[in-house]
Amino acid sequence: MAMNTRAQAPRVPDRAAPEGLEAKWGEAWEDQGTYAFDRTATREQVYSIDTPPPTVSGSLHIGHVFSYTHTDVVARYQRMMGKSVFYPMGWDDNGLPTERRVQNYFGVRVDATLPYDPDFEPPHVGGDGKSIKARDQKPISRKNFVELCERLTQEDEAQFEALWRYLGLSVDWKQNYQTIGARARKVAQAAFLRNLARGEAYQAEAPGLWDVTFQTAVAQAELESREYPGFYHRLAFHITDAEAAAKAAAAGAPVEDGVDVCIETTRPELLAACVALIAHPDDERYKPLFGTTVASPVYGVEVPILPHPEA
Repeated sequence: MAMNTRAQAPRVPDRAAPEGLEAKWGEAWEDQGTYAFDRTATREQVYSIDTPPPTVSGSLHIGHVFSYTHTDVVARYQRMMGKSVFYPMGWDDNGLPTERRVQNYFGVRVDATLPYDPDFEPPHVGGDGKSIKARDQKPISRKNFVELCERLTQEDEAQFEALWRYLGLSVDWKQNYQTIGARARKVAQAAFLRNLARGEAYQAEAPGLWDVTFQTAVAQAELESREYPGFYHRLAFHITDAEAAAKAAAAGAPVEDGVDVCIETTRPELLAACVALIAHPDDERYKPLFGTTVASPVYGVEVPILPHPEA
């Protein structure tokens, strides 16, 4: 005999959600200072949350809501444990994402050689997230562009805050900040100067990431990884000592045409930075070549062939 074990789903009453509930309680919490941070609390009483400010990109998505809900659960728990919770909210409006959004939203781009126009009105308002090519963007002065950045970030931040409040995040909205705001810049600059005084900051000549469109340095965090088809390129390094080449070839080393040691690489553009050829110490093929030198193709730079266990 078969038995049907599927439970009957409970019937959910058809009730409309009460209108205005979020606004009602949001105002009540604000008036009562429910989530206000107590600055008189001692350090031991404080639970501080380093809130990562969301980039002001024009729209929030479910990922934002998901991650900030996690943080809010922690904040509420710590309050229930008697802590004075420092839970600010900031906006990351300083950087290339803001510049790109302003370009697409207003159809403009910066030309530092142009004079300021106090009566300027952008040719386009509302980019709908579409990318406007540089040739179609109207060149404007730096000051006009900065004004448009400030105008759009204020609008976007107001929308962001409205959504966070509607969601019911237990944020102390009096602790609001902007990464481009005067106070945030002052604190950041003071921190850098303190690091410099302590010897924790340094300057060095090193390769940097450069945006060819914006003509500015780019942070690693502003990059995204993409896969492209690649190719192996065979490069021949010429052994500089003919006698050493003959000995290595006689010992079974992979010497081509009697004088060349060949490698394969997907990054031939790095040839100019080559300072050595490396092989594993236990690789029998290359043991006869260790200690010899070769000349790099194109550049003719003499480099050694060396053993290293990480090859």
